[in-house]
Amino acid sequence: MVYGIGGLLLLLILWWIATDLVAAERSFARRFSPTSAFPALMRLVTGPDLWTHVALSLRRVLVGLAAALAAGVPLGLLIGASRRAEAATTPAFQFLRMISPLSWMPIAVMVFGVGDAPIYFLLAFAAIWPIMLNTAAGVRQLNPQWLLLSQSLAATGWETLSRVILPGVMGQVLTGLRLAIGISWIVLVPCEMLGVQAGLGYFILDTRDRLAYDELMAVVLVIGVIGYGLDTLARVIIRQFSAAA
Repeated sequence: MVYGIGGLLLLLILWWIATDLVAAERSFARRFSPTSAFPALMRLVTGPDLWTHVALSLRRVLVGLAAALAAGVPLGLLIGASRRAEAATTPAFQFLRMISPLSWMPIAVMVFGVGDAPIYFLLAFAAIWPIMLNTAAGVRQLNPQWLLLSQSLAATGWETLSRVILPGVMGQVLTGLRLAIGISWIVLVPCEMLGVQAGLGYFILDTRDRLAYDELMAVVLVIGVIGYGLDTLARVIIRQFSAAA
């Protein structure tokens, strides 16, 4: 904990040195100084506008993650359980996975229109791969004796899935979800520059257009803090699940 705080303080000092000491007196870089960003952050935190943008961004991430889970977990179970399904789908999935989600932005807007729908699609597309691949890896790592025991007890397919397979792969699913959260949060900001009227990505564009560079840096700090908090929450959930298992 102490080392972590020390690392953050060092990062802050380097930021201050770069903008307030190294940059020239009338340099444009001085507008992004922490000495102006932190007062702007305090103003934003005490106002209602920032929290509206934060709430909308979090909602979009949650919807995108829910869609990725709904599609990624069943696909991962199928790929992990069937060698034929793995062989048939791996080339196509690896091809799609290597395409940046942001490259689909124009197509998403043309297909879904302007609004939240293309953002949901892009976030789900970015988040599905770690969830699907980790789920498939979890199925392959299941102890075969568990499945043999399930068969010997004449368990139905649903009972085997719900009581043996899903509990056995849940750790891998949660790990994939943690990776998906990080990817979704990174992709979110450029996605919210698709013509929506609210969200942290939109807020950054708004501060740029208003030449409010202190607020721009403040929003960047907010994005970093929330992203760190989401990752910490995911790690806590994984740790608690591992301890319970």
